[in-house]
Amino acid sequence: MAVPKYNELYIPFLRALADGKVHTLKEIKETVADALQLTEDELSERIQSNKQTLIDNRLGWARTYLKKAGLLISEKKAHFQISEEGKHLLAEGVPITNELLAARYASFADFINYRSTPDAPTAQTPIENETETPQETLERVFQTINHQLSDDLLSEIMNQSYGFFENLVVDLMQAMGYGKGFVTRASNDNGIDGIIHEDRLGFNLIYIQAKRWDPDTVITRPEIHKFAGAMMGPPKVEKGLFITTAKFSQGAKEFADAQHIILIDGKKLTELMIEHEVGVSTQKTYSVKRIDSDYFG
Repeated sequence: MAVPKYNELYIPFLRALADGKVHTLKEIKETVADALQLTEDELSERIQSNKQTLIDNRLGWARTYLKKAGLLISEKKAHFQISEEGKHLLAEGVPITNELLAARYASFADFINYRSTPDAPTAQTPIENETETPQETLERVFQTINHQLSDDLLSEIMNQSYGFFENLVVDLMQAMGYGKGFVTRASNDNGIDGIIHEDRLGFNLIYIQAKRWDPDTVITRPEIHKFAGAMMGPPKVEKGLFITTAKFSQGAKEFADAQHIILIDGKKLTELMIEHEVGVSTQKTYSVKRIDSDYFG
């Protein structure tokens, strides 16, 4: 048989975890391959855009979507366990489709942009859309790939140390074109995790507060207030950056706006990392051509 599509791998993927134990992605692949009786030629088939095998690519997307629906648990990189909800859905014996996942799980629907608003009706599958032009499809799929990459980046950051995260923040600031930066000494940082020099001589400073907290945590106004106090020095600075893997409350955002403090949450952080190529690398470049009107003018 041919390698199944990613959404056709939902049930085989969950069945590979049906024993409730933690399994590596390699183990899951082997179990799925055996269950589907995939041949060596099928397992070695590669996608045209890069060197990744077709089965690895499709299992990767199946994993992403199942995880977004809350059917998988992954507390360690490349290690997965079926969730209680995953067990219940698998036990129902119903076909697991994108439509079903979008209807049952808001987190899945939001991830693949089934809905423009929480109350909007569901749309078509994330890959198939007969009303789009090829250009629109390309743009949407590009956004979906980056959305998945952002999710993977955030998970990878959470697997690293606090010190690594502080260095990452300084690297990102420098990649964005700011001046030389450094991480402060952990034992005597006075609430400041990093400092960026906006100019070569260090006349203008930016203080950084970096918090690698659970992505579901909501940072409230008191935390921003403490950072604003730390910015009073010495030396006193006028600009501050509070960057985190978590989220900010509306009160925190309003207070930060009044104090010249820029807030970057986990979503914005990963978007900036992708844009400025920090912690990511380009896998494939596609050039979209058009007619040169001047040449034929």
